[in-house]
Amino acid sequence: MNLIGDHTDYTGGLALPLAIDREVVVEGIDQEHPLVTLTSDQDPEPARFSLPVTSLDPIAPAWAKRVAAIASELGRERGFAGSVTSTVPIGAGLSSSGALGVGIALALGAGDSHTRVEIALLCQRAQEAATGVPAGVLDEMASLHGVAGHAILLDCHDLATEAVPLPEEAQIVVRYVSHRTVAGSPYSERVAVCRDAEARIGPLRSASLEDVAAIDDPMIRRRARHVVSENQRVRDCVTALQRGDLDEAGALMTASHISLRDDYEVSTPDLDRAVEALNDIPGVHGARLTGAGFGGCVIALARPGAVAGGWVVEAVDGAGMAGEPIEL
Repeated sequence: MNLIGDHTDYTGGLALPLAIDREVVVEGIDQEHPLVTLTSDQDPEPARFSLPVTSLDPIAPAWAKRVAAIASELGRERGFAGSVTSTVPIGAGLSSSGALGVGIALALGAGDSHTRVEIALLCQRAQEAATGVPAGVLDEMASLHGVAGHAILLDCHDLATEAVPLPEEAQIVVRYVSHRTVAGSPYSERVAVCRDAEARIGPLRSASLEDVAAIDDPMIRRRARHVVSENQRVRDCVTALQRGDLDEAGALMTASHISLRDDYEVSTPDLDRAVEALNDIPGVHGARLTGAGFGGCVIALARPGAVAGGWVVEAVDGAGMAGEPIEL
């Protein structure tokens, strides 16, 4: 999940994701023939195709296209037979597709010849090939670089990562609001608008709010303002967490949600109500949507035990997520 820093990765900006103990497990055996066959506990239709992959168009179901795209990225020639099981909620904005891509890549041998950054990038390319959505690399990098008890400061320009300890008194509460999918959403349009903004003022990762103010188109100016201000909120949130100032970190999370709602327009009325409800609870430092928006989950930074219900993530020894243990 992403603590703060949404819609910044595809402009080379900053994000602060963290890994939770939900997983995609891919088990199988290499084959001497070129056929790939995988079953999934999330879809009754298996992935079944032959290598090499010449076109993704005839491959179905949708998740099989991702498998085929990753196999193609790896130049895979030998087949594979196995299964995919997942405990990552699908369509909740918690990077289920990113986890699937990383799991498939590792099962097909990417770890033998690629670094973690290279695996993240090939999964990103495969995601775009399979879905047509020009997604950033945040999800894959978070899946591959998670550290227990820490968030990960991710610079999406050079893909440098830094583990940021979460204070022991911090509790993160996650509430599912509604199903969402990036494919078919206005996500690609947001990426295109950022490209337009960068054509006007240069890379948003290094732009200032003064630069943004010079954009004459009000819609493009709002989108760019979110990205530039969100990068600064990530920096400020890291500083606040490092000094244990949860009130400041929470205020930055709430400001992030307002920016995503008003400037980037990726929130929904249901997400807004969920954030407002969390912020009204004593002991909640701040709340925001997490992920790309258009649905999914909201998260809150809170004192331990302040929020009843939802999924709870604790920085040190874990608590409960829908009645199950969860650890960073």
